[in-house]
Amino acid sequence: MPALPLDQLQITHKDLKTGKLRTSPALHPEQKADRYFVLYKPPPKDNIPALVEEYLERATFVANDLDWLLALPHDKFWCQVVFDETLQKCLDSYLQYVPRKFDEWVAPAPEVVDMQKRLYRSVFLTFLRMSTHKESKDHFISPSAFGEILYDNFLFDIPKILDLCVLFGKGNSPLLKKMIGNIFMQQPSYYNDLDETMPTILQVFSNILQHSGLQGEGASATPQKLEERSRLTPNDMPLLELKDIVLYLCDTCTTLWAFLDIFPLACQTFQKHDFCYRLASFYEIAIPELESAIKKRRLEDSKLLGDLWQRLSHSRNKLLEIFHILLNQICLLPVLESNCDNIQGFIEEFLQIFSSLLQEKRFLRDYDALFRVADDVSLLQQASSVLDETRTTYILQAVESAWEGVDRQKASDAKDPPVAEDLNGVIATVEPVSGPSSRMENSEEEECLGAAAAVGPAMCGVELDSLISQVKDLLPDLGEGFILACLEHYGYDPEQVINNILEEQLAPALSQLDRSLDRQLKPDPTPLLTSRHNVFQNDEFDVFSRDSVDLSRVHKGKRKEENTRSLLNDKRDVVTQRQRYEQYSVVVEEVPVQPGEGLSYRSDDYEDEYDDTYDGNQVGANDADSDDELISRRPFTIPQVLRTKVPGEGPEEEEEEVEEAEEEAPKPDHFVQDPAVLREKAEARRMAFLARKGYRHDSSAAVAGSPRGHGQNRETTQERRKKEANKSARANHNRRAMADRKRNKGMIPS
Repeated sequence: MPALPLDQLQITHKDLKTGKLRTSPALHPEQKADRYFVLYKPPPKDNIPALVEEYLERATFVANDLDWLLALPHDKFWCQVVFDETLQKCLDSYLQYVPRKFDEWVAPAPEVVDMQKRLYRSVFLTFLRMSTHKESKDHFISPSAFGEILYDNFLFDIPKILDLCVLFGKGNSPLLKKMIGNIFMQQPSYYNDLDETMPTILQVFSNILQHSGLQGEGASATPQKLEERSRLTPNDMPLLELKDIVLYLCDTCTTLWAFLDIFPLACQTFQKHDFCYRLASFYEIAIPELESAIKKRRLEDSKLLGDLWQRLSHSRNKLLEIFHILLNQICLLPVLESNCDNIQGFIEEFLQIFSSLLQEKRFLRDYDALFRVADDVSLLQQASSVLDETRTTYILQAVESAWEGVDRQKASDAKDPPVAEDLNGVIATVEPVSGPSSRMENSEEEECLGAAAAVGPAMCGVELDSLISQVKDLLPDLGEGFILACLEHYGYDPEQVINNILEEQLAPALSQLDRSLDRQLKPDPTPLLTSRHNVFQNDEFDVFSRDSVDLSRVHKGKRKEENTRSLLNDKRDVVTQRQRYEQYSVVVEEVPVQPGEGLSYRSDDYEDEYDDTYDGNQVGANDADSDDELISRRPFTIPQVLRTKVPGEGPEEEEEEVEEAEEEAPKPDHFVQDPAVLREKAEARRMAFLARKGYRHDSSAAVAGSPRGHGQNRETTQERRKKEANKSARANHNRRAMADRKRNKGMIPS
């Protein structure tokens, strides 16, 4: 006979009051054992012996109760889980108060660590058994009844699931994925609960912006009241308030990332509320302001500032990974898994998401440093042949423009911390509770650095001085030489240098250096004498480039002035040039050829390079010019300066030459002509032009006539009569009539 599920199983037992046998459901409150589960309290922050002893005693009770619960059979276990309220309160208190790995704790005592490990394992196994509806073939619960039991008795809800992911997801990811997936599969109502929880999650980001005094979508839209305290920005608020905001942000980002990493199917519900855009907008507004606020607090607690910087870097990295998980689940994975006909909607969703983020420059730059956008676009191009190249190119150009003025950095790969496996096969992390100073080591440290962990290029000059001053502003007690050595070791990344100095996690070579070491200025490899450049370099008087200088060329004092006559009588330069010009006179028209010599000058000899193209043409034979003109050359004339004065030549020859020059000179050209002649020519041209155009002769002179008292001729009388008769043909001729008209209309005061 097949076994019945627990929700349908009936058991027979003796009634304690009547002593009779009766049948009741196996899952009934009467089957619950009377046991009180004490509430969990966190370990003391200070290792005071009395407080530690109190914690150990309470934790021992909780651990023993959970071990007893896990040892119960299937039906007794579920009766205790469903009907024992103290058990649920105990589990809730653990999820609420157990220290997270990013919480602030002093290194606990060894016995406290051992107790925390025991509780950690017992609580996880309890929730794991609560999420399993079938333990064996004989012990199981029907899926529909299992979902109702979980949902109606509030054994799991969205806040509990988030806490389970952030507490147990690091080392128990495979088991936790099956556990959360089974809960959502057996009870789909949790999807509706998650959808109703999304406004609360978004409100968390709005609260962070509001308490930070930053303007954003979630900031208060109502005007500030007069009696309210003015909102402080991160740069102005006290350090403790800034610490609370950073811790709140770190807790939120880590919890959301852990949940989406364990249960990626929730990404669709997140994106229904436009979570990608809201996340990028929050990142663009809050992260730079918080970073700036931490960097500017140079004179405050350096250890606390280092811890806040590390938590902020961790939060920034988790925000970017959350966006990547959402993008993968919503767009990229469906493209890889679907047919070619069904991928257009996912590609459009990808393009739409990035198109809405183009103005978030800082977010795009940091996201592209961890997850290359070009790789995702390339994947879409391979999957679809009809991808909109214009939009993809525009998105890639926007990502590249976000890098303008910033050196492209490559984020370091995050690694998971070491895990340990116990004898029962349950994987559990070995460091659930430890202080941040001892916890973030090796791979965990790289993970928390996130986008801040990068290796920059070698720098020098002003850029190097800027990086040194950036570190020195936060840690003024360090020497510039020590800071320079740290920057060179960590790839000129000031954030990583500051973090490692504050966490005392410098490399061994740097730990041995003197922290007050001054910066040693490197000598210039090129001396001043060899590197100088000017117009007098390497000249005959440059004592830096030559050992001997011609002192005869050096004159000290004022030179003796020479008169014009002595300067003209100095013919030394003429004598030096005479021989050169005498060689120009050795030019002959014909070269005499001796018999038997100069065969190369004969015209019938063949020359290989001779051009005979125009040999058949009689050039100049038919011209009117004489052949003497074609072959004549200008006679050679010795310059006047180089001529030797002949006694026979005298002033007479000079006078003859002057006369010949006057005869041959052209007549002077009168450039300025007579103005009267010019006016006559212009008047003649004007009259000819008017005659061609048909214009009548201007009779203004005839109308004017002779002066009064001398009488007028006939022509003047005729012209005046014509003017009087035809004056209406021109505008503004009847001024009196127009004036009367204006006066009648009141335009002109009378």
